[in-house]
Amino acid sequence: MDKTFLNELNDELLNDILPYWINFAKDKESAGFYGSIDNMNVPDVNEERSIVMVSRFLWTYSAAYSIYKKQEYLDTADYAFHYLYARFLDVVHGGYFWSVNANGTPKVTRKQIYGNAFALYALSEYAIALYTAESNNVKAENSSNYIIKEALKLYQLLQDKAFDEKFGGYYEAKNRDWSWTEDTKLSEKDIDCCKSMNTNLHVMEAFSALILSLRTVMKDESEKIDSVRKSLSSLINVHLKYILQKNMHLALYFDREWNVLDPKEISFGHDIESSWLLWEAAESVGDFCDKDFVRKNIIEIADIALKEGFDDETGGMDNCLSHAGNRDTDRIWWVQAEAINGFFNAWQLTQDEKYINAVKKLWAWICNFQKDKKNGEWFNCVHKDGTPDNSNAKGGNWKTCYHNGRVCMELLNRNRP
Repeated sequence: MDKTFLNELNDELLNDILPYWINFAKDKESAGFYGSIDNMNVPDVNEERSIVMVSRFLWTYSAAYSIYKKQEYLDTADYAFHYLYARFLDVVHGGYFWSVNANGTPKVTRKQIYGNAFALYALSEYAIALYTAESNNVKAENSSNYIIKEALKLYQLLQDKAFDEKFGGYYEAKNRDWSWTEDTKLSEKDIDCCKSMNTNLHVMEAFSALILSLRTVMKDESEKIDSVRKSLSSLINVHLKYILQKNMHLALYFDREWNVLDPKEISFGHDIESSWLLWEAAESVGDFCDKDFVRKNIIEIADIALKEGFDDETGGMDNCLSHAGNRDTDRIWWVQAEAINGFFNAWQLTQDEKYINAVKKLWAWICNFQKDKKNGEWFNCVHKDGTPDNSNAKGGNWKTCYHNGRVCMELLNRNRP
């Protein structure tokens, strides 16, 4: 891989993405992180805060510490963990609230499985960061052994309360006490459904991270690792059997038996993101799945995403396509980041130059248009002509350093000697 490109990724991560959120996202008055930050870096101090946002901060700075061993990153991970446990953990019924008010009191106490999956993803990475610190004789506020046990508790809770033993996959949401609810939609852009692509995709992501964390921190716990491998293998099968459609796009919403609900759009970002997360999952479970079958499918997913979602002329990835044929050509920050991950993964598997060419063009788009060169970080949304949509907050409950920080770290890790 071109060293100039890798140096640019490293520079973007260390000199823009990671310092930006440390400087602007922390609420030093009432702890935690601001739920919204505008494009002038001004926070809305009254906006609620989500478990997704806090978990993504915890994951990113944990992952960054494991690579760079910078104390500031471990301190930020500790800060995020304390907020997570102090304000979001449900000490009565287990699991994590969906959101809290700016003052830290619970707001939406529903157990959104998507949010709990991100908490598991973050705890798994945090355990690795703490293990890294311990291995280098760095004093840490928590122990890796304690955090991995907390991650395992959450994994088991999801198995007991959110896993559908009859039809497979994970339910969309439960009430605070884990009883059934019809109030399940993830956001105002979504619909109420029994199961969704998005939730099951990120449960899969979390289980892959948990396996890596267990192998790192609890090397002799093969029984626990195999239990998660079995769960992850089942989820890979769900994706390929039910969520992935014949047109090689992922359907979005389902009933309990995996019948598709409201097939209103194709999400190019989720398609390409799923391709590399499926491969990560397959590598995590090893002989618990048919890797050749997984590989065949993810290459087809990546190929269709490239043909239908990528704009070769501008170098950006379109957002979505409705089944009525209406195309949303806005460039959303996370779609650009995950497209790089997905196409780079496809290139590594095939060595087909069309994928690496897409990676290079996407990075050029990001550097030229997605990055806010005046106020730092990346714009949430940029129109096809390169102008930013300032109605979208730069940071907050959905946009953190997770997607763009991860793409930098993912490619850097994949290209280390």
